[in-house]
Amino acid sequence: MMPNAGKRAGFCGIRTLVAVVICIAGVVSGPASAQASNDAVPTEKIVLSELRAPVEIVIDHWGVPHIYAKNESDLFFAQGFNAARDRLFQIDTWRRRGLGQLAEVFGPAFIEQDKATRLFIFRGDMKQEWAVYSKDAEQIATSFVAGINAYIDWLEKNPDRMPFEFRKLNYKPAHWLAEDVVRIRSHGLSGNLEDEVARAKTACAADVRTDELRFRLEPEWHTRIPEGLDPCLPKDVLKVFDLATQEVRFKAESPSDVVAQVVPDLRTVEQRGGEERDESNNWVISASKSATGSAIMANDPHRAYSEPSLRYIADLNSPTLHVSGIGEPAIPSISNGHNDWIAFGGTYFSMDQEDLYVYELNPANRNEYKYGNQWEKFRVIHEEIKVKGLAAVPVDLKFTRHGPVALRFAPTGWNWARRRIWRR
Repeated sequence: MMPNAGKRAGFCGIRTLVAVVICIAGVVSGPASAQASNDAVPTEKIVLSELRAPVEIVIDHWGVPHIYAKNESDLFFAQGFNAARDRLFQIDTWRRRGLGQLAEVFGPAFIEQDKATRLFIFRGDMKQEWAVYSKDAEQIATSFVAGINAYIDWLEKNPDRMPFEFRKLNYKPAHWLAEDVVRIRSHGLSGNLEDEVARAKTACAADVRTDELRFRLEPEWHTRIPEGLDPCLPKDVLKVFDLATQEVRFKAESPSDVVAQVVPDLRTVEQRGGEERDESNNWVISASKSATGSAIMANDPHRAYSEPSLRYIADLNSPTLHVSGIGEPAIPSISNGHNDWIAFGGTYFSMDQEDLYVYELNPANRNEYKYGNQWEKFRVIHEEIKVKGLAAVPVDLKFTRHGPVALRFAPTGWNWARRRIWRR
């Protein structure tokens, strides 16, 4: 799966009293590379105080980084450093979009998108959240973003290497926190909410059984509308959700038009509600049926094509870990690939993982909604959205016990909120 890196460049750094070296080396393809001297390989040495030991990054002729470190902390640090070196504008925009911080650098046109996105950020207990992942997940994310931040700091000292987009748009890339990797939820692979709205629209126009012609449920299930629930939803019930999960779009008249189409749509084709959505697939061939005598796994994730690519290939090497394959530039490690013993992959398929809730508002107090037989107050979070060239804009983000309030439909006194059901 992973192309051979060819001849590794010689180790090009030594420990000093205050810092160690990360060495980035290019490798020439073909048999000649096996005979080339280390002096013939273009290299760059960068001294970084955050590393525990020297790290080597070898870039093969496909542009794939092969990272060699003496420990896993340095390995993921170097992965973040190199991802920033290759994709800084992409991942900086990914982070800003996911945290609702676009207006800070792109101006007031993005205020509403920032407000919508902030409704869908994870706001729970981070200690509990880290605990549901692997025991070293937080440390991996911490090392990874430390690498991103180290590259940003290195650019401050080497401004001539600042990527074109930042120089053209006149702003600087932001530093990351480890929790940024997991708090951003608006990029999630999901489409169930749109499915539920589409089902409601069919029920409104005809009936629920008619919807079974549009989309068959597995296992077989006949949906029933609760007594008193009107399936005819407001036309713009998903307006806020769509705004929160759309790609970054620059208008032609915007000063930012120079980067129009540069930022990829980091959602995927299969997420689009109301559109044809082909689930991804994978399969395994038994060793007994393989010509090689080994099992074969084929994985077809069906992610969208974009430029720059959503995917990022890497080969990670340390004494305790060797894994190769594809991931995403803003996320550490490898999501689909192999280590020295097994292959692993991911696939997208339809499941009931999101719910759209409809709430009755208290006619005597519109800051309360009905749950069971009682009125409950909305939880309100007060934040400010920084805006380029303007004063910060205060926003009130409202939540029910089930999730963010996506639409308040005043004429009938009803609220709509979205709940994400996380299955790990």
